[in-house]
Amino acid sequence: MPDSDDDKISDLEAALWLDDPRFARALGKGRPRRPREYRRGRAWFALAIALAAVVTGAVLPQGLLLAAGLVMTALAVNLFGSDRERRIQPPRS
Repeated sequence: MPDSDDDKISDLEAALWLDDPRFARALGKGRPRRPREYRRGRAWFALAIALAAVVTGAVLPQGLLLAAGLVMTALAVNLFGSDRERRIQPPRS
């Protein structure tokens, strides 16, 4: 016997709450916000700090600061990737 639509909708709702509770809460209030995949505030902040370290390391003859800034830049750029999906486990009955 196939599941009813209500069961499927409740499963989707449970998965949404597990994946991004802030988005689900805002959606329930009628004021949706960006899903987690599109929130990039921390990534921009990390990139700005990393680029500041690169510029400072290049202006001042500081090789260690320059190298650390380059590594931090690579890590910050990785935060922009959209493939940061978490696997959602279906709720157990």
